[in-house]
Order: sequence, then structure tokens, then C-alpha cells
Amino acid sequence: MTTHSSHTYHLVDMSPWPLTGSISAMMLTTGLVKWFHQLNIDLLLLGFLATLLTMVQWWRDTTREGTYQGLHTKRVMTGLKWGMILFITSEVLFFFSFFWAFFHSSLSPAIEIGASWPPVGIQAFNPFQVPLLNTAILLASGATVTWAHHALMESNHTQALQGLALTVVLGLYFTGVQAMEYYEAPFTIADSVYGSTFFVATGFHGLHVIIGSSFLSVCLYRMYMSHFSATHHLGFEAAAWYWHFVDVVWLFLYISIYWWGG
Repeated sequence: MTTHSSHTYHLVDMSPWPLTGSISAMMLTTGLVKWFHQLNIDLLLLGFLATLLTMVQWWRDTTREGTYQGLHTKRVMTGLKWGMILFITSEVLFFFSFFWAFFHSSLSPAIEIGASWPPVGIQAFNPFQVPLLNTAILLASGATVTWAHHALMESNHTQALQGLALTVVLGLYFTGVQAMEYYEAPFTIADSVYGSTFFVATGFHGLHVIIGSSFLSVCLYRMYMSHFSATHHLGFEAAAWYWHFVDVVWLFLYISIYWWGG
């Protein structure tokens, strides 16, 4: 049981979810290795299920603390905001390493790949076809999540729900289009440093879109359940920040890898 005191900090109760989360992550990793080497997905599916159950129950506890127990005071929310800012900063540096690898290889292409970029024999994507469509999708989703945020701040529950639902749909649409693009790609991750940098950078961005879509889907459910108000909606605000970060990273990916690098 949580003990209430006069201070404004949140001293969290003991929770099993960090432990189950780390075990689930290990199961996912080893399951991927088993799938790659033995073509067996049993452990991977078990790890995915364990991760999903951990996520649902951890989110449930956090929702209870912030919505029903009143533990997310202004001081606590300030700490959570700084935590989200630092997390997004670490993600910026994460993607910076991919851009570094791409520009290092493209600005001075090695003789082994024909001293040209894209390398000899690789047919790059046309930046004004599917990549441009995905750019339009993500820019539109940035507009709809902003619409939802402003509607929430004005206590317009209906428009906030509509804007957030549309954002989730656009995020799923982006993922589907990118999956189609990967399926029809004329090169693979094994095709020299171009294939490696292309699929690692765009693939990790695609993973972040899936994570952001999950983040916003949880917020959509919470908004439907009236967990957010005009002055108390930090969970949704953090999700919106993350989504805008995903949008900005895609713009850099599109300009540098698809347009300039192609």
C-alpha cells in the first residue's frame, strides 16, 4: 500500500514489472537469435507475449497513480517532463550515429563499391514516389496530433479524440507503406554499406513509428476513458513530443538518404 505524506514527491511502490520486463527483453533477443539460426519462432513469440503483458500491467499501474491516486503532482510532472526530454535527447544521439555512418560512407565512397554513391549495381528508390508519400503521411500525422493537443487544452473532447484517432491511423498507414517498400526493394541489407546504412537507419525509424503508434494508441484509450483534462495530460503531451521527434527524424532521413543520397 502507498503511504501518503505531506511532501509532493512520488516514492513509488515496489513493482515486479522492471524484472519481468528485463526477462522479457532477454527472451525477445534470444528468440530472435533462435529464429535467425534455427527458423524457430517459439521463444520469440513467448518473449513478445511476456513483453506485451508487462507493458499492459506497467501502464495500468502508472495510469492508476497519475489518474486516480493523485500521485503525479506538479513537482512529479516536472521530473517526468525532464525525463522525457532527456530520453528524446538520447534518441537524437542514437540516430546521429546512423547519419554519421551514412555521410562518412557517401561523401568519400571506397574503391570497393566503385568509388560512387549509390554503389555500382544498386538501384536506389525514387525519392518522389513512395518516400514522398510517406513524408506526406508523417507530416499530416504531426498536424493531427497537434490538432488533438490543442483541442484537449480547450476541453474539446470530441475533436481531441478525432485528431488522435486519425494520428494513430496515419501511423499505421506509414508502417504498412514502409513494409511494402521493403518488400519491393531492389537491394537488401547485405548489399554493401549502402544497404546496411539504408535499412538500419530507416528500419530503426520504422520501429520508432511503431512504438510511437503504440504510445498514442494507449493515450487514445485513456482519452476515451476521460483520463485527461485540459490541465492534466502529461502522458499525452509526452506522446506528442515523441511523435514530433519521429517526424523530424524522418525529414532528415528523406532529405539525406532518399533524396540527396539516392
